[in-house]
Amino acid sequence: MSPVLAGVLQLLALIAALALAYRPLGDYMARVYSSEKHLKPEKWIYKAIGANPDTQMRWPAYLRGVLAFSLVSVVFLYLLQRLQGMLPGSLGFQAIDPDQAFNTAASFVANTNWQSYYGEQAMGHVVQTGGLAVQNFLSAAVGIAVAIALVRGFARSRTGELGNFWADLVRGTVRILLPISVVAAIVLVACGAIQNFAGIHDVGQFQGGSQQWNGGAVASQEAIKELGTNGGGYFNANSAHPFENPNGISNLLEIFLILLIPFSLTRTFGQLVGSVRQGYAILGTMAVIWIGFTALMMWTEFAHNGPAFEIAGGAMEGKETRFGIGGSSIFAVATTLTSTGAVNSFHSSYTGFGGGITMLGMQLGEIAPGGVGSGLYGMLIMAIIAVFIAGLMVGRTPEYLGKKIGTREIKLAACYILITPALVLCFTAAAMALPTPGNSMTNSGAHGFSEILYAYTSGANNNGSAFAGLNADTQWFNTTIGLAMLLGRFLPIVFVLALAGALAEQKPVPETVGTLRTNKPLFTGLLVGTILIITGLTYFPALALGPLAEGLAS
Repeated sequence: MSPVLAGVLQLLALIAALALAYRPLGDYMARVYSSEKHLKPEKWIYKAIGANPDTQMRWPAYLRGVLAFSLVSVVFLYLLQRLQGMLPGSLGFQAIDPDQAFNTAASFVANTNWQSYYGEQAMGHVVQTGGLAVQNFLSAAVGIAVAIALVRGFARSRTGELGNFWADLVRGTVRILLPISVVAAIVLVACGAIQNFAGIHDVGQFQGGSQQWNGGAVASQEAIKELGTNGGGYFNANSAHPFENPNGISNLLEIFLILLIPFSLTRTFGQLVGSVRQGYAILGTMAVIWIGFTALMMWTEFAHNGPAFEIAGGAMEGKETRFGIGGSSIFAVATTLTSTGAVNSFHSSYTGFGGGITMLGMQLGEIAPGGVGSGLYGMLIMAIIAVFIAGLMVGRTPEYLGKKIGTREIKLAACYILITPALVLCFTAAAMALPTPGNSMTNSGAHGFSEILYAYTSGANNNGSAFAGLNADTQWFNTTIGLAMLLGRFLPIVFVLALAGALAEQKPVPETVGTLRTNKPLFTGLLVGTILIITGLTYFPALALGPLAEGLAS
């Protein structure tokens, strides 16, 4: 079988699996967040934290819950790393340096999972399982909760109430993330991923000698890192490591987990607003961008440009032979179009255009299908921008899902789409202008610029993948990327929840013959065009200095 055909068959199998899971999971999540009943374990959690899950919150209270919980999470994870040398199961590893501990705490709480350390050489079992793995669940649940709050803003009227953050957080963890990740972890163990608490031991090498290695609860962390679009690897090689991702079957499973909830949430959205066709319109937008990017990535990586490419069947540098170009390309697009950041190959070794595709996927705002929760609310923000543009063209007050998009709403949406590019471009400019950050670049010229642009794009968009070649374990990068991750996560959430509150206070507007039909393919096309134009206008100059220049020169 040719490598190209193998890649296409993998993509078709993945699409079929997602299609089969779409309706049942989407409907189930809609029931989870609309049910008035609480499970017994959930009641125990509410009692332990002193929360009343039946209290309805307006957007300021909901936001305070998100920020307070996240702040406590950052502090807890920071202290856990700083005290690692005193904890059992530390494997002899000492406390993490303050700047790196801050960066890691910010990273995992912000659902970014950027890592400027070697996991197998820095983190013991307690930090990995009790700190990092726990945040993989909780940060994902926070993202879903914020998305559901925005959906309620569209669904409700004449009230500012958006639900209860604590109930949404607990339900997302207990009823959705935990059961799916348990099943996925068992399957990964069956595929060959390890799951233990082994200490450091010597491992023999094929050509003689030995090296030290340690085990860990890898399969369970791998499952939730993909399912929750987190991305942090137990080992430095991440999902390219055979202990995390043993073979082609586990590779497809991990891609499936990455895309499962973000795509299915569009069905949940349609159910909660009372129109599944609205959900299909959002799904169509996500699918068009995802399939388009995947096709472009496979084309550029399979292109034969020279004898080495012809012998290998394409651009195999930096890719694992057990996955091939097709499996690596599908994984790379899935992880950068979501906020996952896991890698099964090294994006720095992709062709110039291939590296640009991974970067552009993040710069879209990671909305196709995006992160768990963040993809849906990011896409709904872009839908508001699209109907506003359509309203300007016909001279009519824009409406979306029965809500008028007035001055307040469009200002909040505009702030949302501006904050991340501002963080990326300002931090990149500062890093290129100052001498110290520039010393961390392994490469010069366009590729070196791409390394830094990719790092801040990944951090501010809460992706977490790295371009490789950049030494990010410095005080400058640990601090600035940490700030980019926190600001890139929580400032947009402020605008999302404020927008949700404004929408929930409105009374519904009746549909007329002049109302834009947002459940039709025409709107899907408008939304795709809006996303690409806004992103292009924002990032094209920077991309032209990096991956585009490199691609045209190769």
